[in-house]
Amino acid sequence: MSAVSPVFLLAMLLGDGPGLASVNPGRILCRRMRVENTFLGAEQVGERTEKRLWEQGVTRWEAFDRGYRGIGSTRAERIERYIEGGRRALDAGDTDFFGERLPASEHWRLYESFRERACFFDIETTGLDPERSVVTTVTLHRDGETRTLVRGDDLTAGELTAAFDPADLLVTFNGRRFDVPFLETRFGIDLDQPHVDLCQTCRRVGLSGGQDAVEGRLGIDRSLPDVDGREAVRLWRAHERGRDGALERLIAYNREDTENMVPILERTVDRLDQRLFPDSVSPES
Repeated sequence: MSAVSPVFLLAMLLGDGPGLASVNPGRILCRRMRVENTFLGAEQVGERTEKRLWEQGVTRWEAFDRGYRGIGSTRAERIERYIEGGRRALDAGDTDFFGERLPASEHWRLYESFRERACFFDIETTGLDPERSVVTTVTLHRDGETRTLVRGDDLTAGELTAAFDPADLLVTFNGRRFDVPFLETRFGIDLDQPHVDLCQTCRRVGLSGGQDAVEGRLGIDRSLPDVDGREAVRLWRAHERGRDGALERLIAYNREDTENMVPILERTVDRLDQRLFPDSVSPES
């Protein structure tokens, strides 16, 4: 009887559980990228080394051992230390461990493992300069629930801190350059959690342009297609003048921006999975 791959034995023991799909001999196929599939956070491991491991069937931490081609003893020890630390971090829900070790462009890999503690958020402002403009609304969507904070009501540093405190992963569209600096400048809060910026992540799969453009290419509909950032400023000014319905329309736009990030991220992650694991099986296939 020929030897059976340890990866194949592991697959038979685990079955088709979360993050796993059908199995080819010697290979576990991933439904969605999870941190347990990632070796990139280990010291001296780049994308080329990680890909070499995946190609040899080492697509999960459990499948790693020192006998794989192209991995020297020193690098193997570093991978083992990373896996050991990663397991502890995963058990503790510590996203910072992975956020500190993965490049910012790879923070999307945390989503499937920490989706329940991911906070999607978007802000509306009166301009582009955080020193001269103000934040009018902030919408946060986490674990299926959406909340909007409004200037002059509950949009305060204390409320923002309390709203972001349970979030272990931030998701925005262009938030690294705009939303996060704006909130930190205007409210003096720190948003240093691992951060998936969809503007950057979408470009990885050829989806360029603003959020509206990306939504159009992904077939995501909008109930307020005639409202944009400039109109959001006009709506706030109209609200200040007492116009009925202006604030409600602004909030609806801000909420739609935020909630639409969920399908954007889901579909983008699926595309990245297919690119990284060319013979993987996604939930939709």
